[in-house]
Amino acid sequence: MSNIRLAIQGYNYGSGYIGWAIKRDGGYTVENAAVFSDQQAEKHGWDSYGDKQYAAHVLRYYPYGNYNYGNTQITKVAAAQIGNRGGKKFWSWYGFDSHVSWCATFVSWCTDQCGYIKAGIIPKFSWVDDGVQWFKNKHQWQKRGYKPAPGDIIFFDWECDGAVSHVGIVESCDGKTIHTIEGNSGDACKRQSYSVNSPVIMGFGVPKY
Repeated sequence: MSNIRLAIQGYNYGSGYIGWAIKRDGGYTVENAAVFSDQQAEKHGWDSYGDKQYAAHVLRYYPYGNYNYGNTQITKVAAAQIGNRGGKKFWSWYGFDSHVSWCATFVSWCTDQCGYIKAGIIPKFSWVDDGVQWFKNKHQWQKRGYKPAPGDIIFFDWECDGAVSHVGIVESCDGKTIHTIEGNSGDACKRQSYSVNSPVIMGFGVPKY
């Protein structure tokens, strides 16, 4: 699938992208697709160059290439942060001067490290409500009971009262249990697990990687 994404994005940008992407990152990434577009636009003096999300736009019509395929780049970034306590790295990056509830800023930081904010794939958000609404507005929302893919964004309702309380990143799902990586879980970055039908799960943002 990664090679297919590389070929499709290369079709949009021209063959120069393929060799450049392989040399830079070993192949296609959402980030390098955005970087290449910006570089070429600046080089030629144009306002834009190609479609930064061409691979995703094409693969949504392919049953094995749509956004439900998931993405492990963001889960690897998130996993490297396990053990962080206090979350200053994430909430200060966002722009806060003092400690805040940092689950959403953790997700946003991981998203930014992968280039997904710039590419418009996942929003930058510090309030979990804003994240829910963004995915719903994009028609990229799934309710509890959905079996998520790696890289899906999971939202929680701890009180089961219809109000979103917390957010994390899905690391994997075996069909019965969802494994997550979450910031601000007891003021630390931790792995957690939930049953697919757990009542504390509100739903999922399903990015179009």
